[in-house]
Amino acid sequence: MLLRLRASLSDSERHSILKLCKDLGYSPKFLGRAESLLELEGPGGPGDRSQFEDHTCVVQVIEMSESCELTARPSQGEDTVVTVGQARFGGGWASLIAGPCAVENIDRLLTIAGSVRDAGATILRGGAYKPRTSPYSFRGLGVDALDYLATAREKTGLPIVSEVLDPRDVEAVGERVDMFQIGSRNMSNASLLDEVGRTTTPVLLKRGMASTVREFLLAAEYVLAAGNPNVILCERGVRGFDNVTRNLLDVGAIAFLKERTHLPVIADPSHAAGRADLVAPIARAGIAAGADGLIIEVHNAPEEARSDGPQALSIDEFKRLAADVRTLLAMDGRRLSGDASADSKHSSDSDSNRGDSTRPESLEVKHHA
Repeated sequence: MLLRLRASLSDSERHSILKLCKDLGYSPKFLGRAESLLELEGPGGPGDRSQFEDHTCVVQVIEMSESCELTARPSQGEDTVVTVGQARFGGGWASLIAGPCAVENIDRLLTIAGSVRDAGATILRGGAYKPRTSPYSFRGLGVDALDYLATAREKTGLPIVSEVLDPRDVEAVGERVDMFQIGSRNMSNASLLDEVGRTTTPVLLKRGMASTVREFLLAAEYVLAAGNPNVILCERGVRGFDNVTRNLLDVGAIAFLKERTHLPVIADPSHAAGRADLVAPIARAGIAAGADGLIIEVHNAPEEARSDGPQALSIDEFKRLAADVRTLLAMDGRRLSGDASADSKHSSDSDSNRGDSTRPESLEVKHHA
């Protein structure tokens, strides 16, 4: 690792940075007479980079080797595979998460749940607590919605994911859902990240609407550092200057994250597009970039939806998208969870202890619904 330092350090500043390096287990060596570059040799630890970035003498941390942070892909290149029920994310597997933006009533939820399951979804999404831009918009049914989701799981067999907004609600929400969602507005909520990190329930972490990829990874680091290895990163688009789409889906970030981290990465084309007619092409772009799945807003009557109706796909539109995803995954040598032939092959491979020769060996983290 290299540190770029401020010019003309005082003796006390020079002593301070060298002491920090040695306290963290590094052997520091200045490069050049200007002493503006400091080379570090040593094993390091997950929090070292952040400590250097916080030091007043350091202008830039330049990585020369694999980072020691928990989100970083190990040198052997394994993927972490997060499993929720039949859904698998990472390691050559992709899964579809689908359902309404907000849970509205039990009958409508059951209709949507059965339809998306039949089309290929393996997790049901549905908002119980909605962090709306306006306090006067529909903000969800709360605990009643969580109970409706639990009923839908019982009727359809689909595990459920729903957003948690408050650290005080983590225990109650965790008793009812199979995966927490941390939304864009809460990506930097350290208390909430710590709280879900103390559980073993998988966490679907969405990128903040104005966050860098580095900030996104550090948010995931909070969850991992607290002890929960079951993290799925979700690229949902960042704010741009044009209103053609609601947000700009960062396809390049998906490709970069698949190289940089061992964690699964999925895409949310619904919030990126903001309009139903663009969801499918943006979703296909995300899968082509390497995404390990999609989270899609689906409604049986989008024109009646109480939240995000303009970007919700109809049931038939979701069926067509699911077929497109299968085709794209097959072209890349990957598989969609929930497909009978793919699951059969997975079981066969597991029984014979043979990995996919075209993919790196993966570390599977399972959570049974």
